[in-house]
Amino acid sequence: MKKLSTFIAESKNTHMEHLEDMIFNDGVDGARLAITSLQNLRDMLAGNSKGKVNVTVKWDGAPAIFAGVDPADGKFFVAKKGIFNVNPQLFKSQADINKSLSGDLAVKFRVALREFAKLGIKKGVYQGDLMFTKGDLKVTTIGGEKYYTFQPNTIVYAVPVNSSLGAKIKRASIGVVWHTTYTGRQINQMKASFGKGIVSKMRQSNSVWMDDATYRDVSGNATFTAKETEAVTTLLSQAGKQFHSVQSKVLNVIRDDDELKQKIKTFNNTYVRAGVPFPDVDTHVKELFQYIMDWYQKEIDKKKTEKSKQDWTAKRDRVASLVFANVNQLKEIFRLMNLIVQAKQLIIDKMNKASSLGTFLRYANGFEVTNQEGYVAIDKIGNAVKIVDRLEFSKANFSPEVLKGWQK
Repeated sequence: MKKLSTFIAESKNTHMEHLEDMIFNDGVDGARLAITSLQNLRDMLAGNSKGKVNVTVKWDGAPAIFAGVDPADGKFFVAKKGIFNVNPQLFKSQADINKSLSGDLAVKFRVALREFAKLGIKKGVYQGDLMFTKGDLKVTTIGGEKYYTFQPNTIVYAVPVNSSLGAKIKRASIGVVWHTTYTGRQINQMKASFGKGIVSKMRQSNSVWMDDATYRDVSGNATFTAKETEAVTTLLSQAGKQFHSVQSKVLNVIRDDDELKQKIKTFNNTYVRAGVPFPDVDTHVKELFQYIMDWYQKEIDKKKTEKSKQDWTAKRDRVASLVFANVNQLKEIFRLMNLIVQAKQLIIDKMNKASSLGTFLRYANGFEVTNQEGYVAIDKIGNAVKIVDRLEFSKANFSPEVLKGWQK
């Protein structure tokens, strides 16, 4: 497992995957890290963390935005993900933005260049999620109360109009949540780290509402009771025992076989999209096998030549044979995954009580309360894992019934 700093430096635009998918992505090491990460989070919520883990909140912002100083010439810039191209795309002037961007995106970056220049950034680069510019803010009545709302993506964020935070939001020309710091002598060779206290390093401006993504229990309610700690500990103990029932060679076969690994993860995602829990392990493996057979058959039927059909038939038979030969071990792996998901959910449910902003989903006929997108846990040596309630946020992300920020 690569350290987070190495991972981001090598592949800046790659997203982290879900905690339970680490079993398939990284085999034995991934399964072990998934369990250890949950143990660290349990200890943190029980008040016994001893600094083993830092947690950031995943904000549902868009687009990703960067601000900093180009070490090559000392000039301030803003950028989107093109910052990490071989020839970085940096916007150091309004003319740079006008030349490369158009429409609403150009408007947002013009505001960002003007406003982030007020933050006193002297060196380094910071990455964040853009939450709003002035035109995105609305006054919305939800449940009889008036809120300032903004919706960059799937989640609607809501702040009571009659609150100190609401007053800050109203004054702001732009809102951003910073989560990553980059340092180095060249843009395309910078190293990344999830930094605490990014906002404290910047000059305050009334026209910029900003926060960093550090997890804080502002409500005072996100601490495990002894009973809750015991419930998570029981699940993690069961997961540890189950881990020893899984053959390492089978976990590593899945890890090293991109075709099989992707089919398992894609199939698991069909349950997420449908918003239903994973089934019992017997049904899970049976339906996985059928899914693989059906998927490849559709590909075979599309082919025009006999040679191509034979090649795809051979692919199908190879992947299907791996599933068939490891039926019992796949059941054990899915049992392990289910225990990890259950423990993860108890932790998420408690962490969600720490939120300082209202979060909603928007439907054609009104709003429904939801939770934050999720969290990222980073251990002392830089391993980072994504903690998301897939049956809530991921389903909402896929659902056509949930109106997104760009939909009227």
